[in-house]
Amino acid sequence: MIATKGLRPWIGRWCLCALAFCAMDGAVAASLTVAVDGDGVRLEGAVVSLHSPAARSAVRPMSAEMDQRQAEFVPNVLPVTTGSRVVFPNGDNLHHHIYSFSPAQRFELPLFGDRQTPPVLFDTPGVVELGCNIHDGMLGYVVVLDTPYFATTGTSGDARLEAPAGDYTLQVWHERLDDGPGARVTRHVHVESHRMERVTLELEAARTPPLPVEVRLRHLQERFRSLERGD
Repeated sequence: MIATKGLRPWIGRWCLCALAFCAMDGAVAASLTVAVDGDGVRLEGAVVSLHSPAARSAVRPMSAEMDQRQAEFVPNVLPVTTGSRVVFPNGDNLHHHIYSFSPAQRFELPLFGDRQTPPVLFDTPGVVELGCNIHDGMLGYVVVLDTPYFATTGTSGDARLEAPAGDYTLQVWHERLDDGPGARVTRHVHVESHRMERVTLELEAARTPPLPVEVRLRHLQERFRSLERGD
C-alpha cells in the first residue's frame, strides 16, 4: 500500500493547478467564424478583428515580412499588431522605391536588389497604404491592429477568430471599401466559450464599383510627388 498522507498537500495543489489550467483553456476556446461578402460574392483578403480593452492589453509586437515579387507586394495585405516591425525584402531583379504617406505610418524605403534595409516600426493602429515610386502598378496595405485576435479571409471569404469569451467590437476592412483606405465596417458581437458563432457581413460600400486601380494609383503617385516637392 502506498502512503498518501504526505502526498495529500501536493495532490490538493495539483488539483487546484489543473482546475486553473482548465479554466484558462476554456477562456481561450471560444471562436467566431466571419463570412465577408460584397457585390454578391465572397471577398478574399478582408481583415477581420475583435476589439476590446482586454484585447488591447493582450497585444504583443510581431515580426513580419512583405516581399516584392514580379512588381507586386507579397502579400498585398499584411495585418500586424501595434509595435510590430516589418521588413521589406526585394525578391525582384528590379529596383523598387516603396513609400507611404498614410497617417498611421509615413516612410520611404529604396530597395536595391539584395541590399538589406532596416525593418519599419508600425506603432499606430490604422491602415497603411503602400506604393512604389518606380512601378505605378504596385499597391499594398499594412493593417495595424491593437488586438491579437485577427485573421484574413481566404478564397472562400471566411475567417475564423479565436479569443476569450466575451463582448467585442468586430471590425472588417477590405481594400474595396469606397470610404477610403482606412474605412472599416463594425458591429458588436458576443463570443461564447466552446461555441462557433457565424456572422455574415455585407459590405454595402463594396456594392458601388470602386475607382479603377489605375486611377487610385495615379492619385497615390500625385500625392507622393507633391510631398516630395513640399507642396
